Amino acid sequence: MSEPKFYALIIGTEILNRRREDKHFDFLSKALEKKGFVLSGSFIINDDPDFIVQTIQFIASQKNAILFSFGGIGSTPDDYTRQCASIALSDGLLPQHQEAKEIIEKKLGKNAYPHAINMANLPKNSKLLYNPINQMPAFSLEEKYFFVPGFPEMSHPMLEKVIDKIVPQRVLYRKSLTANCKESELIEVMKQMPKSVEFSSLPKLLENGWQVTISVASLDEKEMKSAFKCYTDDLTSKAINYTLTDEN
Repeated sequence: MSEPKFYALIIGTEILNRRREDKHFDFLSKALEKKGFVLSGSFIINDDPDFIVQTIQFIASQKNAILFSFGGIGSTPDDYTRQCASIALSDGLLPQHQEAKEIIEKKLGKNAYPHAINMANLPKNSKLLYNPINQMPAFSLEEKYFFVPGFPEMSHPMLEKVIDKIVPQRVLYRKSLTANCKESELIEVMKQMPKSVEFSSLPKLLENGWQVTISVASLDEKEMKSAFKCYTDDLTSKAINYTLTDEN
């Protein structure tokens, strides 16, 4: 795979109606940042089967997509994700996964029936993800689509191992500055940025006037420094004060 693109799918009406607070975006964005990557997209959606299928299909249609999906793989009637993943990515069926069945029976004994055992019904060719908290397995498809529980205390340790395994380590070189001006002062410089350079412009209106924080990043340190110098040179030529705010 060439450049991977990472997506979060956070499923849960309870997040949208504010009965629970999302913790997955913060976890996942920080975990990827440690590897030198950022999310290409993050979706929080309700427990609507059709919408879940459509969202999975949309993400899977993106080039080099890797999906981390949170929630909806339990055994209650509103846990639709296993079925939706099969519809979106496989044949729509949920055959019983023998290893998952054995894990659930070993953990729960007779209490695995009649409901919990349904968590062993997984899309064809699913691979299990070990759950270190209560052993109830999650699953992946094609080593690209990862489906974990909505509980952060379970899903986050599971995905830390996945990310460590499948996400390559790279260094993203970055420099940032904050200038005492409107961002419009730097638009012409922004237009000069190569596509391989990631840059952002964050304006802020303070009591004493405008400020803008410019951040420039690249996998090529020399390219990053050259792009950043375009901003500092322009600000210096206009006698606009700025301060370096962070770099790595």
